Formats: sequence, C-alpha cells, structure tokens
Amino acid sequence: MNNNDIMRRIRYTFNFDDSKMITIFGLAGHTVTREQISDWLKKDDDPAHQKCDDTQMAIFLDGMINDKRGKKKGPQPAPVNSLTNNIIFMKLKIALDLKAEDVLEILAMADLKISKHELSAFFRRPGHKHFRECKNQILRNFLKGLQLKHRPQASLEGFEWK
Repeated sequence: MNNNDIMRRIRYTFNFDDSKMITIFGLAGHTVTREQISDWLKKDDDPAHQKCDDTQMAIFLDGMINDKRGKKKGPQPAPVNSLTNNIIFMKLKIALDLKAEDVLEILAMADLKISKHELSAFFRRPGHKHFRECKNQILRNFLKGLQLKHRPQASLEGFEWK
C-alpha cells in the first residue's frame, strides 16, 4: 500500500474535509495547502497526482494522534523519515486509543482473524525475536475494518480491497 492510498482511506473513513486535513497537519506543527492535500488525494493516474512521502504521512499520523488524543506536553517529536506498515499500524492504534481486543474486533469485521500474540508481534521493536513485519494485507484489512466500524452505511465500492 502506498501513503496516498492510506491517506485517502483514512480521510474517507473519518469523513475529513480539506479544512480538517489542514488542521491535522497543523496539529503536528506542519503547514500544508489545500492544493497539496488535493494533489495527494488524487488517483494515481491523474496528471496532477503528487506522491505523499513517508515524512508527510508521518506528520499526518502524528497530527491525527494530537487531534484524537491531545498533544503531549513539551516539543513535538520529529517525524520519522521512513515509514513501515508496522509504524503506520501503531500510530493509528495510538491515535484511536485502541486496545488489542479492539484491534482484533476491527480485523474480525474485515473477516481477518488473528490471535492476540500475532497482533502483539506487529508492535514489537524490529530487533525483537518475536517481531513480525506487518504485510499490506493486514494493514488493508485493518483500514477496511475501521471503515466498516466508522462508516457502516457507506458503500465499500469506492476502494479495491484486494
């Protein structure tokens, strides 16, 4: 999955408009324009499409954490320069204040059943012996489950859930 696709899915799931997206970036101490947001959200085959890099996506996710949970005291942490599915999954879990049972329930809504032990492996440090890389399928199903939970009446036809 690419950052643009993830951002599109999050925006749709939580029904964020352009102003809300700009506010979320601002909560992480970063200024973006409506044009940048629009270009990131365009389909990949659109000539005006711009790639959302890892730093911009990390800023967006940090802003989402600040929006949903409140800002921590002290300086804003520097955004990571390289994102993995594990980091994206962790930041979404933090932003939404989800416990392991909540995440498992959301994955089950998308017809993906994993154990609590399998789930905890995604949130371990990469050097840990039980660390497991979060594949696209897991993140895609988590985003699908979030959409089913937060927009149950909305059609799922807008996204390809391969």
